[in-house]
Amino acid sequence: MRGNGHFARFFVIRRSGNGVKRRQGQKAGGGATVTEKQIAAFVETARSLGNALCEAEGVELVHVEYQREPVGRVLRLYIDKPGGVTLDDCVAVSRQMGDLLDIHLDVEVSYRLEVSSPGEQRPLGRREDFTRFAGRRVEIRVRQPVGNRRKFKGTLLGMDGETVNMLVDGSPVAIPFGEIKRARLGKQTENNRDVHHRH
Repeated sequence: MRGNGHFARFFVIRRSGNGVKRRQGQKAGGGATVTEKQIAAFVETARSLGNALCEAEGVELVHVEYQREPVGRVLRLYIDKPGGVTLDDCVAVSRQMGDLLDIHLDVEVSYRLEVSSPGEQRPLGRREDFTRFAGRRVEIRVRQPVGNRRKFKGTLLGMDGETVNMLVDGSPVAIPFGEIKRARLGKQTENNRDVHHRH
């Protein structure tokens, strides 16, 4: 499998016990609802642990997401490396990440852990991603409407300060980086391959 995402992704799921991590000594059941602030802290903890682990394993942590899906709440880590990650890479990160969360997680959060290679539609989350993939097709969803729209599909032009610039239907669009809820590469066309190679 190659890191450019032109092949199917590997998925590795690890689920420990009932999928709920609790602080040592904390009683199950009857606990308070997890707040958005606690969820944000959980994701940041997972990102910090994941970055250190992936660096040690010689892979790149591309993106971390936590969202509700039909199977329940999923904590998903996307990893990559030059030449593409293997199934063994995903297994190694999944196993160790689960152990690290068992040790370091200090709030009750239900999740199913999934480690995946990025696939064709690689997630974009870091500022450098929006420079690195300039010239590629992208899909961006924002928290608050930009020009009466929340979803954009077009060609990524890069970043200018804290603004992500893209071309949508032939017109330039400027999106504040902080307003981006989700972004990923779109399916690449031959024209976009040419633009990408020129950058």
